[in-house]
Amino acid sequence: MVAVIAVFGPTASGKTAVAEVIAHRLGTSVASCDALQVYRGLPILTNQPSRPTALVGIRDLSEEMSVGAYATLAHAAIDDLVTLRGTAVVSGGTGLYLRAALADLAVPPPPAAGVRERIRAEVEHDPVAAHARLEVIDPRAAAAVHVNDQRRLVRALELAETGESLVPADGRLWATATRHPTLIAGIDVPSAELERRIVARTDAMFEQGVVEEVREALKAGVSRTAEKALGLDEIASLPEPEARDRIIVRTRRYAAYQRKWMRRVPGLVSFDGTLTSEEVADAILQVARPRQ
Repeated sequence: MVAVIAVFGPTASGKTAVAEVIAHRLGTSVASCDALQVYRGLPILTNQPSRPTALVGIRDLSEEMSVGAYATLAHAAIDDLVTLRGTAVVSGGTGLYLRAALADLAVPPPPAAGVRERIRAEVEHDPVAAHARLEVIDPRAAAAVHVNDQRRLVRALELAETGESLVPADGRLWATATRHPTLIAGIDVPSAELERRIVARTDAMFEQGVVEEVREALKAGVSRTAEKALGLDEIASLPEPEARDRIIVRTRRYAAYQRKWMRRVPGLVSFDGTLTSEEVADAILQVARPRQ
């Protein structure tokens, strides 16, 4: 049996349910690799699992969260599960956080005081000019970052100014090395079925009271990291029917991005997400068990 089973897939693919079945059968627990599920206060909007899961609801909405800080927490949680229970199950749909959980990343230190604010102001004032500057100092990153993706543009400029790059020299976002022997299981769902599930999940969110949840969260105040939660801005600024439609569109785009991440992961084994959670878990365990 491998030491870590990572279940990855697009939103609404059913990866959380599959991970929970696997963890139950192995007598272990699940650690989340979702960038927004780390926050308390938005369980409906971020689709937090109902069962206890490591790295879910561990930060106040007012707190910032970085991939470097997450990696430290994830490594400790996974190491504890491997040591105490023999196997850890990791689940989520944030590709960079999955990578951070499974591998040792060379995460650059945070920028010096005032640098991020200066670059953010530059990007907000004239993103085209900021992107042109990135093309000069880090052409590889400029080719990978769209001019309208202001968050990544800011980060790329931060790194470029310190001699680092958002894009590795070999052009790969993933290396094959992981901290423990790992099986990465990708949950594959046809586009039409995934669309149906996205719509159903969005409708369920509104039925469960996501509008009031968001209002309460905004009253308390959210950090720049937490405000990136998909649907937060739409619910805060639009009438409910329009917010619902916008969230579906954004979720569909995000799911497409997650599927691209799946294609970049070396060694990922794809599984049919149209089967039941139990059937997918069976298939994953059949692959994981011979690896002894």
